Amino acid sequence: MDNFEFKDLWTQTIKEHAAQSEQNGKLHHEILNLIHSQNWFNIYAPKVYGGLEKPLPEILRLEEQIAKADGSTGWTVTLCSGAAWFAAFLDPDLAKEVFSNPKACLAGSGAATGTATVTPNGYSINGSWKHASGALHATHFTMNCMIKNNDGSAVFNNDNEELVLSFLLKKEEVTIVPNWPSMGMVASGSHSFTVNNIEVPANRSFTINGSPKTAAPYLNYPFLQLAEATLAVNFLGMASHFIELVKDLFYNRSGMERFTPEQKSYFENEFIKAKSQLQNDSQQFYEVVDLSWENYIKQDTIPNDILKQVSHYSRTLAHTARKVTDTLYPYCGLEAAKTESELNRVWRDLHTASQHSLLTFPF
Repeated sequence: MDNFEFKDLWTQTIKEHAAQSEQNGKLHHEILNLIHSQNWFNIYAPKVYGGLEKPLPEILRLEEQIAKADGSTGWTVTLCSGAAWFAAFLDPDLAKEVFSNPKACLAGSGAATGTATVTPNGYSINGSWKHASGALHATHFTMNCMIKNNDGSAVFNNDNEELVLSFLLKKEEVTIVPNWPSMGMVASGSHSFTVNNIEVPANRSFTINGSPKTAAPYLNYPFLQLAEATLAVNFLGMASHFIELVKDLFYNRSGMERFTPEQKSYFENEFIKAKSQLQNDSQQFYEVVDLSWENYIKQDTIPNDILKQVSHYSRTLAHTARKVTDTLYPYCGLEAAKTESELNRVWRDLHTASQHSLLTFPF
């Protein structure tokens, strides 16, 4: 996409406040102001609700650049905008209410670790959910629940499987449990949340990839490949940031005079190989994602072999991002081990984000 542009001012704003965000355990208000001014939490949401309704190739390049500026910011935008992907499946009146707030932000969890008991007017929600990135900035939360009858018995779907539905709750209907103790992605504030006997009307439930209530260009793009690709570009952005920092740090470290010309040359070769591998895998990734989107837009379908390639190159890119950072990390000296250093924060963010189970394996 030759027409994509990420403004230097955006990068500057995010980088300037990234360290303070980590200290605060949430995104700095200047970063939040930028996100809201650019409507990044709603890059998927239909235009009819005030969303940007961006094409996937542009979204991926945007998320890469945000993550390159700061991992926690990129991750929060990716996960919260991903939750807003559900907007087209919501009851239209509910969606209008949610997105009438210009600072609407959806956080949540895809785990079915709650229950929704059928009531005369809707459902009674109970449960707890982990790792809701952006929880401290959210106006609404999404979650999955096992559906129960009033006597506690399970409700089954047409395939005789226990029925799971997704729900949307307001922030005042949930309790955030501040338990995000990770070494990285600190400012993503990926805390748990609980719900205790909250009754909601039936229109608060929705089915992902069910019948959409509102038209949007992304609805039939497979959610698995969309999720894999969005996570992969976050790893790419963080690895690119790491590589930018490494070379200067190596040559500016104390005691450089003890390294021989051969040792310096060895580092240069390792650096060039790592940078080249990340660039090559990035190029292959974007080529196949762009191809998948082109097929989707022109034919409203994507051949299965192309979808497999999207998954393959997403996983390859994710693993390469982690590999190149670990290859170069030992050349950075103790500065890389200082928790207050920028390079250390990038390393911690990448190694925390890469624990996401979706891209753990290369196949």
